[in-house]
Amino acid sequence: MAARLGRTVAAVRTVAGGYSAAQRVLVRWREGGSAFIKAGTDADTAAWLRAEHGIYSRGRAPFLAELLGWEDDGISPWLAIEDLSSAFWPPPWSRERVDAVLATLGSVAATPASDLASYEESRDKFAGWSLVAADPQRFLGLRVATKRWLDHALPALIDAERGAVLDGDALLHNDVRSDNLCFTGGRVLLVDWNWASRGHPKVDIAGWLPSLAMEGGPAPETILPREPELASFVAGFYAAHAGLPPPREMRTIRELQLAMLRESLAWAARALGLAMPDGRSDAIRP
Repeated sequence: MAARLGRTVAAVRTVAGGYSAAQRVLVRWREGGSAFIKAGTDADTAAWLRAEHGIYSRGRAPFLAELLGWEDDGISPWLAIEDLSSAFWPPPWSRERVDAVLATLGSVAATPASDLASYEESRDKFAGWSLVAADPQRFLGLRVATKRWLDHALPALIDAERGAVLDGDALLHNDVRSDNLCFTGGRVLLVDWNWASRGHPKVDIAGWLPSLAMEGGPAPETILPREPELASFVAGFYAAHAGLPPPREMRTIRELQLAMLRESLAWAARALGLAMPDGRSDAIRP
């Protein structure tokens, strides 16, 4: 890796965090400077890394970190980008920072993406309320809502989710959260592009809003008012996944998804005029 970049390694530090098994390190060079390097460790992380490189290889953009190097031996590819460890990674949030992210997502959406698959093609992979209807026990075991609430709300949630418009011409990041964006040099940079696709520009905004609210930002409907379909779509994904066993090497992902479920489900309930979820300690466990 160092030889490929024409550098000599002075120090290496493992980077904690992330929700996949990819290896992440910060490398400081003897010649000066540093780089963030991510390497695939299994078939999934290798495929995700190739997809991410596909975005960086499209050329420079204000919302992309600088691509420093790439190598793929067919088994364990690695990607090197600029070191962003000195950037500001939210929270906390301010109105100015929220507006800056929204403006950046506008720039992302305006980027040509005709060569990418439409997010609509992945609807069945991400829509979750029909899965909850078929097997409600995992959802109920999360104690987010009672069976009575779910029985009443499910028809409206399913109907709204089906109406969510996912197709479009916008470049989508599809995983906008505070751990995937930072502020540096007057710009907002987005990292972890492995889920990028083409679709409706509001999809990225809707996906971001529950985590923003969790971190002290504004309520989702103050940014996307009158969007019950997208609110239901986002909540449905977390409803169907938060109660599943965690994947190997991703033990904390379900905790994040449960928190996202609570926020997005409350948003969907408000948007649809439903009673708020009434989780209780005696909710049915799977």
